[in-house]
Amino acid sequence: METLRIFGFGEGGWGLALLMGAGMTLLVSACGLLIGAVIGGLVAWARLSGHRLAGAAGEAYAALFRGLPELLVIYFVYFGSSTLLTTAAFIVGYDGFVGVPSFVAGALAVGVISGSYQAEVFRAAYLAIAKGELEAAVSVGMNRWLMFRRIIAPQVLRFALPGLGNLWQVALKDSSLISVTGLTELMRVSQVGAGSTHQPFAFYLAGLVLYLIMTLVTTRVFDLAEARATRGMRRIAG
Repeated sequence: METLRIFGFGEGGWGLALLMGAGMTLLVSACGLLIGAVIGGLVAWARLSGHRLAGAAGEAYAALFRGLPELLVIYFVYFGSSTLLTTAAFIVGYDGFVGVPSFVAGALAVGVISGSYQAEVFRAAYLAIAKGELEAAVSVGMNRWLMFRRIIAPQVLRFALPGLGNLWQVALKDSSLISVTGLTELMRVSQVGAGSTHQPFAFYLAGLVLYLIMTLVTTRVFDLAEARATRGMRRIAG
């Protein structure tokens, strides 16, 4: 009965706080994945551009952030961005500390990490496009933007969906590390609840169940999106 009261939604219950923490986890993970998509797209373009300097920069970025521990990157982004903003504010005459919100720092950190992996997913997806389609687009006079919008982007997204689904799960798990910045996501709420009630097993078990539910539901969403995106390809193959 005591456990039910603790996880209830009434006064003194932690049920609503846990659900809100789960919602924050989904939100920061989704923002991180979107930031990573932008970064990954730029890095993939740099590596595919044929320019030696751009390609070297893209490879260096991917190697750097794949090789660093995720927690170290989160600390680096959280404290580094605050230091840069404080220095910039001091230059313009503001004498005080300028901190970056935990959510912004967390989403940016997850995005920086995810972007290093998404770059390879996008690069492989682009290389999977039939060269004949690109040559045909050039032969009919398509400019680069039109070719990107009608041929490259749809097919890259289609081929990249399985990899992006896997990286979403990675981002969802990496978001638990953002609790060190004080963001009230699921892991942070579980930690606070465990400390307040002295029932760590119950709270971490609740966190485990919620993470598992989020993983299963979002995996199903990506599976449906992948099935829809490849429907036309399966009909042609058949």
